[in-house]
Amino acid sequence: MSDKSSSLGGLRGRALASVAAVAILAGGAVGFNAVEGIRPALAQAPLTLPQATATAPASFADVVDRVKPAVVSVKVTYSQAAANDDESARTLENVPPQLREFFRRFGEGNGEGNGRPNPRRGSRGQAVGSGFFISADGYIVTNNHVIENGGKSVQVTLDDGRTLDAKVVGADSKTDVALLKVEEAGTYPYVQLAKTPPRVGDWVVAIGNPFGLGGTVTSGIVSARGRDIGAGPYDDFLQIDAPINRGNSGGPTFNLRGEVVGVNTAIASPSGGSVGLAFAIPAATVDSVVQQLEESGTVTRGYLGVQIQPITKDLAEGLGIKSDKGALVNSTQGSTPAAKAGIRSGDVITAVNGEPVSDARELTRKIAGMRPGTKVEIGYLRDGQTRNASVELGTLPNTQTASVERDGGSSSQLRLGLQLAPAGRVGAGDEGVAVVAVDPDGPAAAKGIAEGDVILEVGGKAVASPGDVADGIKAARDQGRNAVLMRVKSRQGTRFVAVAVPKAG
Repeated sequence: MSDKSSSLGGLRGRALASVAAVAILAGGAVGFNAVEGIRPALAQAPLTLPQATATAPASFADVVDRVKPAVVSVKVTYSQAAANDDESARTLENVPPQLREFFRRFGEGNGEGNGRPNPRRGSRGQAVGSGFFISADGYIVTNNHVIENGGKSVQVTLDDGRTLDAKVVGADSKTDVALLKVEEAGTYPYVQLAKTPPRVGDWVVAIGNPFGLGGTVTSGIVSARGRDIGAGPYDDFLQIDAPINRGNSGGPTFNLRGEVVGVNTAIASPSGGSVGLAFAIPAATVDSVVQQLEESGTVTRGYLGVQIQPITKDLAEGLGIKSDKGALVNSTQGSTPAAKAGIRSGDVITAVNGEPVSDARELTRKIAGMRPGTKVEIGYLRDGQTRNASVELGTLPNTQTASVERDGGSSSQLRLGLQLAPAGRVGAGDEGVAVVAVDPDGPAAAKGIAEGDVILEVGGKAVASPGDVADGIKAARDQGRNAVLMRVKSRQGTRFVAVAVPKAG
């Protein structure tokens, strides 16, 4: 092992030296003094690692031998009427437009490319995926989308060739995690979920059942962390470049210690095969969900009771804060934990239990990852001042998902371009100022303000007339702000919009 590593290191060193020689020769047109000028700066901070950590593993065989017996193939027979023939990949309806076609081609289709049940197959179909044992008494983790159409009974095929019946203990569609248990008593080989997340660039090994070919091993690295692919409110995927294909869904991705760092759930591909863009649910998420599924068969999530949105630079300017980090509260629902703790519209939540909150989605994940009844410390900004509130989380209703609204505008040089009237005068409610006309080519329309919307606040103060709106804009200008914050109500709910303060005159 060490001889081979040394050999690889020697070859790498000679290869790099050759490349450097070619670069110098090819750069003859560049003045020697220019090259010498940058050389001292490069020498001050070389980006190198010790030889022991810089070499790639000579083989993954040892880790594969240790963990492969814990990986299983999962098969579910279902009624065609109950499914859309999504045999082994997650259907991602909310994927961003630039990725939607990639995911759709991978996740749907029955060989004919139309994504619809094939009547020539009869009334039943089969979903094929992967899974892995997490306990000696037979608990298995897989994806929810692999088993969701198969009722309560599935079959798993072990590495030694045995096929066993398993029951569905519980499943969570929001994270795409499901927990099974084999019905035959016995002691089974199992693996552990990693306690420490991998770093970008770490080696990983994936094992699964691609295209029904069980026990297939592929390798790669962690390409990115914290990916939000629009699949759900709690997206926090690992991106890996190990080849992942149809049937790998629900299978494990291991680090070189043999710990599961993620559960493979989706790929992006124009062809249906691997192109090096695969996504896995992080082990920490899986661990939290599985604990609840084992205890009760369902997952309950913490509930704060606020509607939130990301903070853009112009919103930060309108709020009079220096950073665009955190989550802006655009409404607090009555009698909820947040309302009882005094959190209100216009506050910016910046921390949970002392840990910074970078954006609205991170706040959603942090709160949802906690159990109802958990007491948390919420740090927030109000009028530029830091405050704290102690909150006992409620239970997220089953029909409710965290609301994160996005402000698609980007320009900070805006003029209003609106015609306004008191809301009560035009039958738009008892509060605020109604938008009765919008220039479709104007900046207000680009910010998403539309006819029928109602402006509730300007600069943190309630408004009841067009004059109040004008006064709010003037006050922001007098304070030297480049943008004024408006709270706007539409059919979809309330949100904050930062509008650039028009120049005087």
